[in-house]
Amino acid sequence: MLSYILSFLPLSDQKEASLVNRAWYYAAQNALRELDVRYNIPVASASLTSIKSLSRRHVCCVSLADVDSSSDCCNVLRSISYYLGPHLQSLSLGGGTLTEASFIGLVTSCPGLRVLDLSGCNSLFVSGMLLAQPETVQKVREALTGLRDLNLSGLRSLADASFNQLADCAPKLERLSLARCHIAFEPYASSAAQHDSSTVFSFRNLLNFLKERAGRLLALDLSGTALNPAALQALGQVVGLRLQELTLRSCRDISNEAVAALCRQQRGLTSLDLSGCSELADGALLAVSRGLQGLRHLRMEKLQRLTDAGFLALHRLQELRSLDIAECCLVNGKELVKALEFPKGPLPHLASLRLAYCSLLKDASVVSLAQGPLRSSLKLLDLSSCVSLTDSSLLAISANLPLLAVLRLAWCKDITDSGLLGLVERSEEPLAPHESPSQEAPNKQPRPSLLMLRALQELDLTACSKLTDISLTKVLRFPYLKQLSLSLLPELTDMGLVAVAKGCPGLEHLALSHCNCLSDRGWAQAARSWPRLRHLNLSSCNQLTEETLVTIGKVCRRLKVLDVSMCQGISMAAVEHLQKQLPQVTCLHSRFVGGADLTVSL
Repeated sequence: MLSYILSFLPLSDQKEASLVNRAWYYAAQNALRELDVRYNIPVASASLTSIKSLSRRHVCCVSLADVDSSSDCCNVLRSISYYLGPHLQSLSLGGGTLTEASFIGLVTSCPGLRVLDLSGCNSLFVSGMLLAQPETVQKVREALTGLRDLNLSGLRSLADASFNQLADCAPKLERLSLARCHIAFEPYASSAAQHDSSTVFSFRNLLNFLKERAGRLLALDLSGTALNPAALQALGQVVGLRLQELTLRSCRDISNEAVAALCRQQRGLTSLDLSGCSELADGALLAVSRGLQGLRHLRMEKLQRLTDAGFLALHRLQELRSLDIAECCLVNGKELVKALEFPKGPLPHLASLRLAYCSLLKDASVVSLAQGPLRSSLKLLDLSSCVSLTDSSLLAISANLPLLAVLRLAWCKDITDSGLLGLVERSEEPLAPHESPSQEAPNKQPRPSLLMLRALQELDLTACSKLTDISLTKVLRFPYLKQLSLSLLPELTDMGLVAVAKGCPGLEHLALSHCNCLSDRGWAQAARSWPRLRHLNLSSCNQLTEETLVTIGKVCRRLKVLDVSMCQGISMAAVEHLQKQLPQVTCLHSRFVGGADLTVSL
């Protein structure tokens, strides 16, 4: 019963509940065993005790970074193999200088692996002879027989032979990432007779793999490769290939015509990422809207040629859950609004909309979106650096989007206290039928304030420089808020910070950089309300001194990352002392030394 009740709490609250007593501790372990809870284990001798403890929880998702050939690392790998291996379903070994012997020893002890991340593990592939021994291949094949997800992104030394050996050990593979790998896009049609290379990974070889696994492969990531239109067309034409997810971020050579052909060939796609494909324009979005009726997630960030004309057919994507068109500088939102209006729209499931850095976006578009098609579904709205937006947009958001969990308004510099408080100028409101212009009335009328967004978990007000304590003390009262940024607010004082702390006691991520009115005394009062803080940014808060670090050492015992760079009142010695108190904390500290900015991570 306790496990069932605790399952309704956020993960951080479940961790808090697990500290009540032994019964609650064991009841909370069900959540901590979930596959999407990743345990990052440092490769150090101090981790050995923790590994034994994690084995009692049957932890199934582990990440190791910077693996090398040191004795400490070898001991950690052996301990993981013995204590955690039988239960592991997801293993990440990104980066480092992992040896083939260590890799084989670790993987063969994990018979239940479903997810394997080898991104950046170039040392494994540099020889081109990975898994060259038949007896080794058999052991690895037995261990990876259930593998579904393989991440090989960022491998400079990947070659046909080593890829084929590893892929052959995972016959049930469904998801493959080759992002930023060096792939040779030679004239593959004329090179079918070539042998597998031990030095080059060719697109011809990848095509052969896709043909062999066409009936099983569901997701493919080729981001950051030299994929060209002809290669994309050849990929889409593979007989039997029915991809559900395709990621092509920063594939700068693909064209509108190639995307249109892909949409005709792979109509079953539910997730498509074309961000940073700089040659794409309106034709690509129109082709996607008309050809991929079941699409749920669409990302088209940083497309400098995309305009509002591309949204004319967006209403056809009735299954769309998330849309990301951030940094599309020619989009003003008018056609997006029309595409979602009745009778064309709305999109009933759209929960996430990112319009960050769309500098042409105006209040009228945001107000129309909030009042109409998105009010019953939207949970994430990113309007960062939409510099033309004013209080009108914020008032509409507060009044009409009650489900919002994430709201980002960074660098919307025309948002004021009135917008947060829900106050509107009398002249902006339409007159009631019985009123006349000469009637006496208050200058400002109350409207729904930001407090209406009771589901908020993340709020970014960075550089909304017109905000002051007047609104922050009254509006920032969100007990479930986890992440808050108030950086670059010159009018935020100790009084405002203390009020925010009392109103948002559950914060885990807090950014207060360049808030120069904050003092040690104010931080000491506020910090008592934030025992859960894990990430704290106090950079360039020049009124703070080493007393603030003393307070952090006493109160913020769960801190993981602290940024006090450019805090002129905090010395390197004080940072080092805090590091000894809280060894788990990564501290960032910098000072101007000889005219240069010296940043040190401890």
